[in-house]
Amino acid sequence: MSELTIKGAIKLINPVKVISDKFSVREFVITTADKYPQEVIFQTVNDKMDIIAPYGQGQEVTVSFNVRGREYNGKYYNTLDAWKVQGEAAAPSVVNDQMPWDNAF
Repeated sequence: MSELTIKGAIKLINPVKVISDKFSVREFVITTADKYPQEVIFQTVNDKMDIIAPYGQGQEVTVSFNVRGREYNGKYYNTLDAWKVQGEAAAPSVVNDQMPWDNAF
């Protein structure tokens, strides 16, 4: 499967849920900036839970993820497993409003 990515703003980051001694999960939601914005929930598990920690609500991020599917009692379920989160680069700040060549003449 090819790498899947999506961009959006973080809407919410849930606390860690401890399922068992060997399995913990953390979910977070991003809102896309599409014509019809979507709220998409992702999960991170075990050693990947901290990839969302450096980011906060409202921050623009790109999420790399895998789609996982399974069947249980005749019903089918999907999960979006995030494995990388990158913050969008901030726009360069203007130190002063003069261009270098403004002082040349």
